[in-house]
Amino acid sequence: MTWSEKLETILSSLPDSPGCYLMKDENGRIIYVGKAINLKNRVKSYFQKSSDHTYKTRRMVSNIRDIEWIVVASELEALILEMNLIKEHRPFYNVRLKDDKRYPYIKIHWQDDFPKVSVTRNMVQDGSRYYGPYTSVWAVHQTLDILRKIFPYLTCAREITGKDPRPCLYYDIHLCSGPCIGAISKADYRQMIEDLAKFLEGKTDPVLKRLQVEMGRASEQLNYEKAAVVRDQIQAVERVVERQKIISNERKDSDVIAMARNNGEACVQIFFIRSGKLIGREYFILEGTEEEDNKSILEEFIKQFYSQAAYIPNKVMLPQEVEEALIINEWLNTKRGGEKVQITVPKRGQSKQLVKMAAENAAETLRALEIRWKADKDRQRDALGEIQAALGMSEPPNRIECYDISNTQGTASVGSMVVFEQGIPNKKLYRRFNIRTVTGPDDFASMREVLSRRFSNYFSENEAKDAPGYKPDLAFSLLPDLLIVDGGKGQLRQAIDVLEEAGLTGKFTIVGLAKQEEELFLPNFSDPVRLDDHSQGFYLIQRIRDEAHRFAITAHRNRRGKIGLTSRLDALPGIGPARRKELIARFGSIEGILEADPEEIAKIKGISLEKANAIKSELE
Repeated sequence: MTWSEKLETILSSLPDSPGCYLMKDENGRIIYVGKAINLKNRVKSYFQKSSDHTYKTRRMVSNIRDIEWIVVASELEALILEMNLIKEHRPFYNVRLKDDKRYPYIKIHWQDDFPKVSVTRNMVQDGSRYYGPYTSVWAVHQTLDILRKIFPYLTCAREITGKDPRPCLYYDIHLCSGPCIGAISKADYRQMIEDLAKFLEGKTDPVLKRLQVEMGRASEQLNYEKAAVVRDQIQAVERVVERQKIISNERKDSDVIAMARNNGEACVQIFFIRSGKLIGREYFILEGTEEEDNKSILEEFIKQFYSQAAYIPNKVMLPQEVEEALIINEWLNTKRGGEKVQITVPKRGQSKQLVKMAAENAAETLRALEIRWKADKDRQRDALGEIQAALGMSEPPNRIECYDISNTQGTASVGSMVVFEQGIPNKKLYRRFNIRTVTGPDDFASMREVLSRRFSNYFSENEAKDAPGYKPDLAFSLLPDLLIVDGGKGQLRQAIDVLEEAGLTGKFTIVGLAKQEEELFLPNFSDPVRLDDHSQGFYLIQRIRDEAHRFAITAHRNRRGKIGLTSRLDALPGIGPARRKELIARFGSIEGILEADPEEIAKIKGISLEKANAIKSELE
């Protein structure tokens, strides 16, 4: 059956039901996710000749080789499923938030007796409170640096009993309130964290009022030292509040959203207004916006942003109407716990000015980013051009792979493979290789093993590409334009031998990189090539080498730690391979086992409470 016949069969079997559809290409990759009230009508519309189809849609349709669908009970369920599928698969032809998996949040561990404050990139239902997402982890840490001076929260992992003989350094420099030594009670500490939470929510007035009452009470009790501490806290809060512009007399919570577009890029700016004050703003870049209209881009942004936002306000102000406003509104109401969310397009007055201001900020942000992107692209183009000229390549190297070996006296040897595309690291394609065939500290033999396995995988990928449902591993299915082995002439010789054995000699450029002088050795040349010390090409080679080295060391440390853990568990009497595996999987480390209660260890099948106590005793 040809692919066109297969598609005809699929189209004829589509149901008249609401749901989501997933378009796939010849490699089985999901290239588009959509939703529909009627799956049959919506999906068939893509394959009907129409002048309404954009070039982007026609291009997408030409790449469709398979279609899957998921039937749901309602349009709202379809909306939620579509958002989850886009977030999971990030299809090429969908409008999507750039780097949305990496956005950081501020996390307050509210479920703990003495809650800590941390930065995380994952929201989980564990009783914690989350604030975000933010686009810059640097800005998050800057915010926390300010807050910690006002609300000196706990950061260490020690168990809080209030009876420790001495506090840590942070207490001495007034960046921790000292619950470990009983310098603050549990109730007072939690009140401080509650104030911090209100501060993040923009509710500073209740915090100031409470602190002023507390300062007055301390003065009346002649506790002037505490009164002075609270006074300093009030002044610090007021200094931050002064920078929060009051822009609404309504004292309500709202988000103001606007967008700017240029040269195929879209930038959305959000102003966060809490209790009538502008407490912050964030910008987000969207991908896949070519040929999409503004309404569609705004719709996708609203769905994707609020699907991961820690807080949804009473009101969302937009620059224009969106087609799916009703169903999005219904979804936001459910996310807000049934409380009504108003989506509005201001027509006049202060609200309209706010949307205009957000749009101007979005345009300015996009201009600044484009200048930076252009500078980065120019540097990368110059760097690749310099490497091309230095190595005598016919074209600039689009894909560069670099390999390094890391071990400690021959133990836990690991090889790393890092991939740079157009001068930018593609971490999804990084791979690590645990050395299997080499004993002792033999980096040359280890490099031979790593490269042999890498190109063995290349041939396996090519043999499998015609198989039904084949999904390529892009780390191995493509050859590099430039391959770098860290280690100079000796490692270069190993790489040349591997390529000769694999029949890949001459397929791409290969060099050995000397560790000390950043010299590049080419096959059949005795003298090395050295790029100018201050050239972009030199800096790029350094970055690639350092990244390969970092990745190898990280992998080696992880492997060495696991070997150490396993060897200690091997010494436990009466614990076989299956139980050792369970202990490692559940507790992760010796420390994790030691911290666990015997009852928790005894939950593992085959370990009695008596044996659990014996395990802890042996490890201690």
